[in-house]
Amino acid sequence: MDYEIVIGLEVHAQIRTASKMFCSCPNRYGAEPNTLICPVCMGYPGTLPVPNKEAIYKAVQAGLLTDCEIAKFSKFDRKSYFYPDLPKNYQISQYDLPFCSNGKIQLSGKGFSGAMLPDKTIGITRIHLEEDPAKLIHYAHQSGADYNRAGVPLIEIVSEPDMRSADEAYAYLTQLKEILQYGGISDCDMEKGQMRCDVNISLRPVGQKEFGTKAEIKNLNSFSAVHKAIEYEAWRQANILDNGGKIRQETLGWNDEAGETYLMRSKEQAHDYRYFPDPDLMPVTFTDEEIEAIRANLPELPAAMRARLVADYGLTEYDSQVLTSEKAIAEYFEKAAATAINKKILANWIISELLRELGNAKVDITESKVSPENLAELVNLIEKKVINGKIAKDVFVEMFATCAKAEDIVKEKGLVQVADSGAIREFVIEAIKANPKQLEQYKGGNEKLIQFFVGQVMKLSKGKANPQMAIELLKEELNK
Repeated sequence: MDYEIVIGLEVHAQIRTASKMFCSCPNRYGAEPNTLICPVCMGYPGTLPVPNKEAIYKAVQAGLLTDCEIAKFSKFDRKSYFYPDLPKNYQISQYDLPFCSNGKIQLSGKGFSGAMLPDKTIGITRIHLEEDPAKLIHYAHQSGADYNRAGVPLIEIVSEPDMRSADEAYAYLTQLKEILQYGGISDCDMEKGQMRCDVNISLRPVGQKEFGTKAEIKNLNSFSAVHKAIEYEAWRQANILDNGGKIRQETLGWNDEAGETYLMRSKEQAHDYRYFPDPDLMPVTFTDEEIEAIRANLPELPAAMRARLVADYGLTEYDSQVLTSEKAIAEYFEKAAATAINKKILANWIISELLRELGNAKVDITESKVSPENLAELVNLIEKKVINGKIAKDVFVEMFATCAKAEDIVKEKGLVQVADSGAIREFVIEAIKANPKQLEQYKGGNEKLIQFFVGQVMKLSKGKANPQMAIELLKEELNK
């Protein structure tokens, strides 16, 4: 039969704060295991949680950035389950009164395959705030628990079941990540576990309105894994239905090496968690004025920034897409653009040279040895015709390796571009005399050979000749 895939996503994102959600322990990644803990986040008897105001405000910001309704009255609940990653045997979360609900994200752009997707609205059911459990680490014959992560503030963003393909899910995650990063809400580094995704997926015959039985795929840690898991699970469920079987409501894991899902447990229902209001925490209230004050301080989102880069700097749509694909790249460009004369050339250098070298070196742009100011200086040297593009690439290689300034490298190595017409004419005449065969072919009508002569002039001048002046002088001499 022909089936329609129905997909809903639950995204967990750690909030960027200085301390944990209900205690003063540092919210920091990479410390030695079990060194960022205290009696509160370890659930010792008699301890009392104190809510992190910054985390609450950032949860509300996330809701405003996704067009959610913000609750003026909300509360925290206890979600009970017994597992080693929860030292209290319950998680402080939110159940029936979350901070944010009824939002949406306008889907656009490309899917995982690169194909353009039609514009579509994906509903957001809710965004609620909770504490992250500990990180479990599994070895060959034993497991360990690192409680540094226990108590880190976490938002869960639950979508409506509005996605109908793996590509739509990929595009949704990409846009949600951009919103959270640009909003300063989360770094969304999936390798560090700062963003994780659960997929709810079911199939129904085309034309049927009722949803099929869903399965949940837990803790996917990359967008590509989400895409592959959806495609595999859709195939698995279709195969079962085609053979007369029934889909069971169950929780699945994803084996990325094998490329298949596997059964973890039967799916829990809400009543299994025995939610009830946390007696140690007061309800949280907001006035209209407080909500509007948060709204007034919302940052510029990627879509608005892309439009501004095109309008103000004359960049192409492609340029603006690449430069805003990561917040760190956008920030780098904005800093460099503050002093760069030609913003378009600057964009070209970031996209074609800097990002390529960073990728080869496996270095994040925030750790680049070429600062935004130094790259702008290099671009300005080209624009002022102090050096040409060929020399600039050699200078950039040294900048990337040594942190040196472009101007210092140019002066030290004597790379200033030759712009004296007399000196360049001498190189031109020498190049023509040394290549009589090519001269004869040029005279015979092969005008493309002028590029050959330009190369010879650049070789004789050790790359220092102004290319535009070289072309003009070559035309003069060759056409005599």
